[in-house]
Amino acid sequence: MKRMISRTAMGLAVAALAVGGLATTAQAAPAAAANSGDPTLTDVYVWATDVNLRQQPTSDSPRLAVRSQWWADAVCQTQGQTVHDPAVGTNNWWTAVQEFAGSDIAWVNNLYIRGGQKIAGVPDC
Repeated sequence: MKRMISRTAMGLAVAALAVGGLATTAQAAPAAAANSGDPTLTDVYVWATDVNLRQQPTSDSPRLAVRSQWWADAVCQTQGQTVHDPAVGTNNWWTAVQEFAGSDIAWVNNLYIRGGQKIAGVPDC
């Protein structure tokens, strides 16, 4: 198990380096990352795989990175473009996130963040 987590973490770190704009410390497993970020921000868990992190709260905005099953610091949330995923549902709330080591801000639709349509503990922008 430890070897699998190490390989996953290494793969995520390499992918983050390739993206450039975001920091290189992606987290591999929920238990390993919870409460590891800025204590003034709410930790959120992106539960889905291959989730696009966008420059603005719209799917038309440039993609900054792609993450899977990942913890992040939530800065704030706002209503943006409505996203419909047949497997998950529909939501127009987006959360601005950053990696725990600090990074540029990126937006994730709340469909892919554990916590529901609007994430408790994350302030409105």
